Amino acid sequence: MNLQNVKPIEWKFSERAEQLQSSAIREILKVTMRPEVISFAGGLPSPETFPVDRMRAAFDKVLAENGKTALQYGTTDGYAPLREFIAKSLSTADCTITADQIMMVSGSQQGLDLLAKVLVDEGSKILVETPSYLGALQAFSVYRPEFVSIEMDDDGVVPASVAAKGEGAKLFYALPNFQNPTGRTLSVERRKELVETCARMGIPLIEDNPYGDLCYSGEPLPKLLNMNPNGVIYLGSFSKILTPGIRLGYMVAPVTLIRKLEQAKQATDLHTSTLTQMAVYEVIKDGFLDEHIPSIRRFYSAQCDVMLAAMTKHFPEGVTWTRPLGGMFIWATLPKHIHSKDLLDDALANNVAFVPGGPFYANEAETNTFRLSFVTVSPEKINEGIEKIGNLIKARM
Repeated sequence: MNLQNVKPIEWKFSERAEQLQSSAIREILKVTMRPEVISFAGGLPSPETFPVDRMRAAFDKVLAENGKTALQYGTTDGYAPLREFIAKSLSTADCTITADQIMMVSGSQQGLDLLAKVLVDEGSKILVETPSYLGALQAFSVYRPEFVSIEMDDDGVVPASVAAKGEGAKLFYALPNFQNPTGRTLSVERRKELVETCARMGIPLIEDNPYGDLCYSGEPLPKLLNMNPNGVIYLGSFSKILTPGIRLGYMVAPVTLIRKLEQAKQATDLHTSTLTQMAVYEVIKDGFLDEHIPSIRRFYSAQCDVMLAAMTKHFPEGVTWTRPLGGMFIWATLPKHIHSKDLLDDALANNVAFVPGGPFYANEAETNTFRLSFVTVSPEKINEGIEKIGNLIKARM
């Protein structure tokens, strides 16, 4: 058979595949790979915080002492000692979390996809913050839900908006700590009200908390999980406190839901890397995070201060922005007549990048917004890049 004469296949994608779209952030990152570009676009942790030597030693030890187990298939729910460690770290005096409530996943992004598979049907009503994490919107969109935008302000989600719009919702997705993209934090009073509102209305509440440990001062705020473990699904991650390259996260949920999520995960990848789980447990089991996380907090806090000072100096009157208490992001709002996508085009021409705010909205986008990330850029480059953006804004005022 002469394959050169065979007609090429015309690929016909499923309806689900046809609606898939590339991440706006990932598309921007392709441009920002150029070394001359000052990029505030990526939501990437700083490589300066990666414990490379500690990770290397852990992998070496696991392979040397327990290599055959580490390289074998594992259970779907995950490595038991690591799940037990996580359960203990999440438990409080009033709320005990058990290892049976935990399933390890290949990054919390996989957790979002599995939750959507298990909980979302076409047309399901899903409540999301305004704006919300783009990765979650992508994960849920595949299953064709009806997104309902819930109001936010500087204190985070407005619980009264949930009460007003949430009737019949299948779930509510929230990032209460140093939210991506806005950097906002849900106040303690609103945490209690939100949990109570969702419980009263029978709405499962997803608490996505990748940034919760990255508070700049004081102790992390109470978790929604501990306020109602029967009604809150918790997503945690090692990406921001160790390294994202290991792709390791976890979900905490009532056991009935965890068992169903296991079935969904078995159809996806069987289980998360056993070697990686064992190595991470080796790194953290003796209290390493107690010394490592504070160093990340200090570094990110200093970076944030540099960017806030630069914005105060270089951005004109009429531009406002958030002042995060932790995490990796600042959210800026331009005068209504300035479209942040147009501003981005100007910025890229001047070798500076950020993320326009539009893609973070499930419904009507506020196109005069944009997100800045400050953790991977030097103080000198932060000042240079913010000054350029400020000058471009002034030109459009």
